[in-house]
Amino acid sequence: MPKHRLLAFDFAHASRQLAKRDETLRRLIRETEAALELRDARSPYEALLEAIAYQSISGKAAATIFARVRALGEKGRLPTPQRMLELPAARLRAAGLSHAKVAAMKDLAAKVLGGVVPTLAQAHKLSDEELVERLVSVRGVGVWSVEMFLIFRLGRPDVLPVHDLGVRKGWSVAYGKKQMPTPKELLAFGERWRPYRTVATWYLWRAFERAGAAETKKIGVRKERGGRRQETGDRRQEKSERGRLLKSRRD
Repeated sequence: MPKHRLLAFDFAHASRQLAKRDETLRRLIRETEAALELRDARSPYEALLEAIAYQSISGKAAATIFARVRALGEKGRLPTPQRMLELPAARLRAAGLSHAKVAAMKDLAAKVLGGVVPTLAQAHKLSDEELVERLVSVRGVGVWSVEMFLIFRLGRPDVLPVHDLGVRKGWSVAYGKKQMPTPKELLAFGERWRPYRTVATWYLWRAFERAGAAETKKIGVRKERGGRRQETGDRRQEKSERGRLLKSRRD
């Protein structure tokens, strides 16, 4: 069972402020009991190591593989960055990791030792933008994974994951739209929620969950010029990792 800790900001106060500015959110907030709680604090290295393991596979399979990776460390702890670099790729492959994930984990470890990826204490002192810039330099780590770290590990109050499928579909559910907003449209719309865009994100996720798969599958994807659909990131990773993180109230 995951450990939880309190946010550094007042979630109830943030919800009240959002309710004053946005009538739709006010109704959603009134209907939603759950509140965001942080999971146990982890260093960027540990959080991203787990995020890499969960990419593109089911949560159950990822949990099994990640447990095997943990077993390669000492005393039940994850391998240190130094240990990760020393581990033969074959041993990591034997744990169930793909070649790409092995390369990503080793690059992560190297960037920790090189000072690019900060410690947890250092991360608390960096802005959201600085953390995104540093952490997405790691092979295989995208903005979405960093945003999940900012929300669920650091408890940053003003994060809006505009490429997240659940957020975009949750917005469509809440505001009664047949199509998802583009990331650019959602970013512009979300300006009204500053400085509590994390809290608005939380309620949109809940709207998405409550609507259910049958309803949210009907929501259309707006096409870009030239006929391409908007990118939503790795949907399987989002579903697996976001679902795991959103269990905070239910565990």
